[in-house]
Amino acid sequence: MGKILVTGGAGFIGSNLCERLVTYGQKVVCLDDLSSGKKINVQYLMEKPNFEFVNHDICFPYHCEGIDQIYNLACPASPIFYQDDPIQTSKTSFLGAFHLLGLAKRTCAKILQASTSEVYGDPLIHPQKEGYFGNVNPIGLRSCYDEGKRLAESLFFDYYRKHDVQIKIARIFNTYGPGMDESDGRVISNFIFQVLRGDSITMYGDGRQTRSFCYVDDMVNALILLMNTDHSVTGPVNLGNPVEYSMLELAQKIGSILGVEISFEFKRLPEDDPKQRKPDITFAKNILKWKPTVQIHDGLEKTIEYFKCLNKTK
Repeated sequence: MGKILVTGGAGFIGSNLCERLVTYGQKVVCLDDLSSGKKINVQYLMEKPNFEFVNHDICFPYHCEGIDQIYNLACPASPIFYQDDPIQTSKTSFLGAFHLLGLAKRTCAKILQASTSEVYGDPLIHPQKEGYFGNVNPIGLRSCYDEGKRLAESLFFDYYRKHDVQIKIARIFNTYGPGMDESDGRVISNFIFQVLRGDSITMYGDGRQTRSFCYVDDMVNALILLMNTDHSVTGPVNLGNPVEYSMLELAQKIGSILGVEISFEFKRLPEDDPKQRKPDITFAKNILKWKPTVQIHDGLEKTIEYFKCLNKTK
């Protein structure tokens, strides 16, 4: 087998994916401009003969020979990062997809787009199936990410229909685990760090809004399974954990694991923040023979231990 290109490979899911592929003996090229990813996430892999890191912005073309598979994970995935430079976020989603689809077409590589549950917006249907077209505000603060990912999906299918490019689209729901950035504003990392510091947990809205949380090892398994399906499987495929928790329940679980009483500081819910988010993973179960296996308590314990170790090294 030739090389596997992972864009956004120094990010949270990307670095975990690179590690798994390198462990499997695959030749991996990790592409990242380090705008939100961190080189330290893949530093230990650089000693491996089958791993290469390239600092590159996929808004510009990338040329590489011998590519068999492309995982496109390059885009800031937390509101703090993608709203910091919304124009760049939109460019990364569209131009990145455009340039990588061109590379896939030229090299006859399979290409997987890491899309997102955000394409469903603030959903009016629950749980969300792949056939649901979503409820997205196209001009809101989150639209640079939501609409950017929707446009990338559209471009992928245009290349599939017009050029027979082998595409795979994964709609990723909330993912957590070791390797998360402590400052990216995701709810699990926020809650853990606030509890570790002895602070009150910042709770937006009334805390009854829900999310479904998938441990990163399960997500990496799903991405690899999807990539290695035959040409007829394009997706989109929902990938996530269908077990739903309110933000209040999540906070209580973290407090319980750490053995501390928690308090809350309630703030206004941000614009267009979804009230419910839960994937219907029937397609993934049937086609990929995949479902999450890591329970929330076990995953949170591992994530909390990671953040404790991270604090000790600072």
